[in-house]
Amino acid sequence: MSSENKSDVQVEFAGEWFPVSSERPFVIGREGDLAIDENQYLHRHFLEIGLADRLWWLTNIGSRLSATVSSGEGTVQSWLAPGASMPLVFADYVVVFTAGPTTYEFNISITQPEFEITPSVRRPVGTETVMPLRLNDSQRLLVVALAEPMLRRDAVGASELPSNSAVAERLGWTMSKFNRRLDTLCDKLDQMGVQGMRAAPGKLATHRRARLVEYAISSRLVSKTDLTLLDNESLKAQD
Repeated sequence: MSSENKSDVQVEFAGEWFPVSSERPFVIGREGDLAIDENQYLHRHFLEIGLADRLWWLTNIGSRLSATVSSGEGTVQSWLAPGASMPLVFADYVVVFTAGPTTYEFNISITQPEFEITPSVRRPVGTETVMPLRLNDSQRLLVVALAEPMLRRDAVGASELPSNSAVAERLGWTMSKFNRRLDTLCDKLDQMGVQGMRAAPGKLATHRRARLVEYAISSRLVSKTDLTLLDNESLKAQD
């Protein structure tokens, strides 16, 4: 590892920092420079960070899983599908992805970024500018309940995605009420251009819920302060 690039890029996962070398790609997956987990649903080699053409790039080298990548402020977001690459031009990134029932989150920090986020930021190629989303009370409650395990963590890492039935029970809703509100929210996000909100033929509904949680966490749609909503019985009882 060259000394001048030793700390240019670092990855944080579960409170541990990993320096990225400019001399070879940094591999993230079930195995690699950052061995995330022994989860059988996680690719052996999933994501790769490397230096090319004077830019740092994040590449999805997996074949099935996608990752949600956003700037540290949650202003610019990209959905990184298998085979896709994106330049890392900002100072901080949050990367969220789901493998099987588990959702993972890690951070990327760059000491000498090419750009800074401004209020008038424009959309770089391959990314979407996160537009303000107005959630009604029941929609925010639904998102918080789905993202609760991630919001209750003290640091980035792994968390289990709750089942539909567990969330419905947590909120005191029937399954039909839960499904109706989930459908409405996902349709709303789909109309805004957020990818992955519609269940594709042959894909489990889990993928849509996972994408919703990834989007909510990485875009700062909900935060720890919203957890108090889960104790609001009158809010849960609203039709």
